Amino acid sequence: MIRKAELHVHLEGTATPLLVRQMAEKNGAELDPTTFASDGEYRWSDFWDFLKCYDKAASAIRSRSDYQLVTYDYLRRASEEGCIYVETFSSPDHAASVGISYEDHLLGIADGIDQARDEFGIEGRIIVTCVRHLGPESALNVAQQVLDTPHPYVVGFGMGGDEAQFHPKDFAPAFNLVAESGLPTTNHAGEFGGPDSIRATLDYLPVSRLGHGVRSIEDNDLVAHLAKIKIPLELCPGSNVSTGLYASVSEHPFNQLKNAGCIVTLSSDDPPFFHTSIGKEYDQTAAVFGYTDEDMKNITRNSIQAAFCEDSLKEKLLKLV
Repeated sequence: MIRKAELHVHLEGTATPLLVRQMAEKNGAELDPTTFASDGEYRWSDFWDFLKCYDKAASAIRSRSDYQLVTYDYLRRASEEGCIYVETFSSPDHAASVGISYEDHLLGIADGIDQARDEFGIEGRIIVTCVRHLGPESALNVAQQVLDTPHPYVVGFGMGGDEAQFHPKDFAPAFNLVAESGLPTTNHAGEFGGPDSIRATLDYLPVSRLGHGVRSIEDNDLVAHLAKIKIPLELCPGSNVSTGLYASVSEHPFNQLKNAGCIVTLSSDDPPFFHTSIGKEYDQTAAVFGYTDEDMKNITRNSIQAAFCEDSLKEKLLKLV
């Protein structure tokens, strides 16, 4: 089995419908019935409806132990597919919305990482994210929490959410605060925003990677620039197909970006929402584009080398590939 590594997965978005229902029942949390379709899967119609569904499902996570369970459950599933490393996005804003402190949210994830490592050998690290559509002040608050409560598993800072809201420069204070402390950053850009969204991110934010970045394919000069500056792209083909950005994996620009010299990586984004997994992403990408096992190992190497974790862990992981 090909060893895999993942850089772009939202922790709350890894929880399966079954797990969300179980947590809601345990916590006495009433879930909006529109969260699920009749078959028990998540119900959403477009990207913006997905964001609402994500929030509804995440509201079932109510404690440090819940965050431990969600983290452990995802790392267990990923390890079964040959994944050896995961950087998960955590969202203090989602935790705060149900009364969980930043510290309990963080420690719960760390507990899950420790438990999964002990049982399955998989490693995990945390990228704390702000939510774009909650605005710059909220982002700055999250950035300050990162600095005020350091943890060895927190290796970076990022931003997700609705790319149509605000401008990257509005979040420069938050990103610069974290970057000046020595932590690297990443930002969702070029998913539902076009090439200009990517350019603005590169111009105004001190990012070391780009979340998605697929819309760069619409601008040849931008693709050449991304290849030249060697900024890794956190690509999630299954997610982009599910949200309607591309009709199929075969139409996804993964291979074009790879052939153009961009640093490409593979991730699952929000796997149960998009009916995917890190294993499926690797299998589909290899099958559709005719990649060899060595091609896939190189994608894993790209992910490990682009990871925000410590160099000693990268060396250990690369030996496993």
